[in-house]
Amino acid sequence: MHVIIVGAGPSGLVLSLILARASIQVTLLDSEATIDSRPRAAHYAPSAVRVLQQAGVLADVRRDGFMPQDMTWRKIDGTPIVTLKDCSQSRHNPEALTVLPLNLLGKLLLKHAEDNPKIELGWNQRVVDIGQDAGRAWVVTRDQAGDLVEIWGDYVVGCDGANSQVRKSLFGEKNFPGKTWHAQIVATNVYYPFEKFGYDDINFIIHPTDYYMAARITTDGLWRVSYGEDTTLTLDEVIAHQPAKFARMLPGHPQPTDYRLLNVGPYRIHQRCADAMRVGRICLAADAAHLCNPFGGMGLTGGLVDVGGLAECLIGIAEQRVDAEVILNVYDRVRRGVYHTIIDPISSSNFLRVSATDPETAVEKDEYLAMVKRAGDDEGLRKELDDVSSLIVLLSRGLRDFFKGEGGL
Repeated sequence: MHVIIVGAGPSGLVLSLILARASIQVTLLDSEATIDSRPRAAHYAPSAVRVLQQAGVLADVRRDGFMPQDMTWRKIDGTPIVTLKDCSQSRHNPEALTVLPLNLLGKLLLKHAEDNPKIELGWNQRVVDIGQDAGRAWVVTRDQAGDLVEIWGDYVVGCDGANSQVRKSLFGEKNFPGKTWHAQIVATNVYYPFEKFGYDDINFIIHPTDYYMAARITTDGLWRVSYGEDTTLTLDEVIAHQPAKFARMLPGHPQPTDYRLLNVGPYRIHQRCADAMRVGRICLAADAAHLCNPFGGMGLTGGLVDVGGLAECLIGIAEQRVDAEVILNVYDRVRRGVYHTIIDPISSSNFLRVSATDPETAVEKDEYLAMVKRAGDDEGLRKELDDVSSLIVLLSRGLRDFFKGEGGL
């Protein structure tokens, strides 16, 4: 079998590695000259950690990253509202929540892909069209010289992000159902000693205008600070306003000389899901298929679980253990079902919790925070909370159950 994967982000690279480990030939294409280095996600829930294990890279991820400890929701002055102790469950879970910035994960995944003879990498290949017939699928790309190139395979998978050309070719330029939040998130990477102010590894600050997330993302003191900003501001205005936001929001009210800022990346946030994640021999996964806001890390985890499940489907097809039509329909139904029933509502609640909740009454009025507080003295409730928080059960069930049951894998 030969699978063409469009998009060399983390999901495309992970899918390539899993398929290549099963001796499936992969052509991995990307419109850019190399992997993306912008400040983006960094946290991998247990269901995503399981997929990194499938790809054969978990040992390297754990070597370069770390497992966070406590997670706290706070008022804007830093006062703790409620804390989830040992949020990674690292003491008793081999698939514990793991942290590694996406740009570092990308470099690690790329090295593995470059070393695998089953994976052919094609940079500066912008997909302009896709097609299929009863026995094959193909993409048409425009290379750096401007020439059109046709690449043929058995299946095509779009992992090419929120502006996916594969999705647009299937459903049209404007057809991506859902909504765009009236919010602009600014992701920054910054060296600043939050720990000196009593901040934990992960912190969510609840405030109507100055809400933000501050999380340690490396062992040498780099933090991710993602905050809300006025949607009317341009990129230049966002950058110019950043020092004032930090001085007002962060503990210690720092001035620019008090921290080292590496990146500033503003973006709009969405809750959207494609009409289908499979049309014949062409599939969608990760951000090409669905989007959610970044609070809680469900977009990245959901995308990795997409490709983990899709890889199982394609491997089963290659080994003639399942019917292609049946199993790809299951992939489509299960993964879109997970988005609509789990990822969308939970990630939406995560965002509203920090941006539209009164911090003075948050524990009393927010069911999840109330559960976190009660779980401190209730081991059974804590186990239930861990399953929800880490998505061990919710994101991984469905395809795996099918393989064990009616699918015959």
